[in-house]
Amino acid sequence: MDQAALDALGETVVDWRFKGMPMGVDPTVNQMRDAKLDLFEDGFVTPLLTLDAAALGHNLELMASWARTHGLAHAPHGKTPLAPQLFQRQLELGAWGITAATPSHMQMYRHFGVNRIFLGNELVDAAALRWLSAELERDPEFRFVCYVDSVHGVELMDAALTHRVDVVVELGAVGSRTGVRSWAEADEVARAVRGSQRLRLVGVAGYEGTLAGVDETRAAVRDWLQELVNTAHLFDAHGYFADAEEIVVSAGGSEHFDLVAEALTENALELSRPVLRLLRAGAYVTHDHLHYAKITPLTEETERFLPALKLWAQVVSRPEPGLALLNAGKRDVPYDLGLPIPLQVRDAQDGLLRRAEGLSVTKLSDQHAFVAIAPEARVEVGDWVALGLSHPCTALEKWPLIPVVQPDGRTVVDYIRTFF
Repeated sequence: MDQAALDALGETVVDWRFKGMPMGVDPTVNQMRDAKLDLFEDGFVTPLLTLDAAALGHNLELMASWARTHGLAHAPHGKTPLAPQLFQRQLELGAWGITAATPSHMQMYRHFGVNRIFLGNELVDAAALRWLSAELERDPEFRFVCYVDSVHGVELMDAALTHRVDVVVELGAVGSRTGVRSWAEADEVARAVRGSQRLRLVGVAGYEGTLAGVDETRAAVRDWLQELVNTAHLFDAHGYFADAEEIVVSAGGSEHFDLVAEALTENALELSRPVLRLLRAGAYVTHDHLHYAKITPLTEETERFLPALKLWAQVVSRPEPGLALLNAGKRDVPYDLGLPIPLQVRDAQDGLLRRAEGLSVTKLSDQHAFVAIAPEARVEVGDWVALGLSHPCTALEKWPLIPVVQPDGRTVVDYIRTFF
């Protein structure tokens, strides 16, 4: 990572551009970090997303340890936080590199000195391909790998590139996302790469999280992973990896990484060259209170991810019995994989915290959450309500600067800058 670029984040002036921050002041991020402000007493306003320092550190270390134990390299998907400060921590814990989704991600990664990038898409934008060529020419230490899943895509890449680029054939499935749908298509794309001037075939890869049927059974994921392994062996037998120093076999989001480890073992991938068995989980960084909490493979008490995100909102109206309105809505919280869950209430009168019993979010508008209140529950205008969230990928994107709080839940020790 580029330490100078990271250090420059600390000189960012915190002003009206960053929602939830203290109002009427314009210190730098470093000054606010050093001040160790109190979340409730030092001017922060709602809505406000926070990160739990202990849970964040636990999740980063757990995934790094888990990948090592299972013999996997890890290129965490950076699209979840798009936060170079977190990339640095992942790389320091042994990550192979960082996965990107778009050309703009790649450019941001490079600005902050990420030296290995796996792009989980076929790159066919001519402007991006020209930029990539120049970046690879400028920095011989930069390693880049991306998907290909079509002959036409190969032709577009070959026409725009001026530097050799490593690619992996992406394996998909009917009803899933991108990727070839059959062995015949995979073979055709691989042969097109082998015949190109600027591309080098170095492996096979894909994403199993959108396979048809995975909500009902994990058998579909196992079958797909076996097909991925078989494709790697068939390509190797055909000599398609003749130009590669190592063969990349990659899969894995944050839902089925245990099955990836089960499938991509050293014994399962006996190929002609060293194999980079690359996992690409990303949402584990912050985990969540709902979607990933239900489907994570790690469920043991001693080995589980912890929800690190919490959003504070304030009760701004009690217009009728059984209803409260919070000042956080679709602009502030994710809602694509479930509504927020009330966790705590901070009393506006005495500042005491209590569990948010009898409260439930029933719907969201742009800037409001509708909260149903049970007859025995107590919540008043001015109270702060902490919400647990689902799907970190669509939570973090709404917040350009996120306070990191100590386990006491109120002392702010850092600020994470995102780049959505």
